Amino acid sequence: MDFLAGEVLLIDKPLEWTSFDVVKKVRGRLLKKLNRKKIKVGHAGTLDPLATGLLVLCTGKATKKIESIQGAEKEYTGTITLGATTPSYDMETEADRQFDISDLSPEKLEKAAQSFVGEQLQTPPVFSAKKIDGRKAYDYARKGEDVKMRQNLVHIYEFELTRIDLPQVDFRVRCSKGTYIRSLAYDFGQSLNNGGYLSALRRTAIGDYRIEDAMSVEEVVEVIMNS
Repeated sequence: MDFLAGEVLLIDKPLEWTSFDVVKKVRGRLLKKLNRKKIKVGHAGTLDPLATGLLVLCTGKATKKIESIQGAEKEYTGTITLGATTPSYDMETEADRQFDISDLSPEKLEKAAQSFVGEQLQTPPVFSAKKIDGRKAYDYARKGEDVKMRQNLVHIYEFELTRIDLPQVDFRVRCSKGTYIRSLAYDFGQSLNNGGYLSALRRTAIGDYRIEDAMSVEEVVEVIMNS
């Protein structure tokens, strides 16, 4: 493989790793292997530490492809836990509100899910890397400072409930760039006059790139060292 000329690497990001952790690991191995002080390595779309799945890394001249890859539609699978909300909309923070789920039925859940299909305005989580006046939103949130999040126009192409075992609901979603699945989980709960937060997330596709073709971090390191 010619990492300087440019390679696109598909990696299955482990749980609790940041996307930058993966970039740092791969860049470090490349610098060692190539005996260089510098090489371009970037990822085409962040995954939260509590998410797993497809992370697309580009090296060398292939980093020019990052913007176009980031713009492609994405597919995720995951789990929404109903009956509670958290400030981060996922499991990073403790539940702050509890709700009764006894009136929720599969029919209500399916109807609510279908209402999200199409174009809509979505508010990003305050616990996110979204920039507000040059600072990441979570910097404000973790200090308890109030911050106004601007809505983004997103498109949900498919939102399928694959398993209902309350309080948990498994799903598969296909969506546009800029969609926050944590916000989708929160909004899904709100649409049921209830609460919801994201308790598991796995990215399975970015455009034509699929998780089935991805390697573990260890496998990528091995490929680098043996190339």
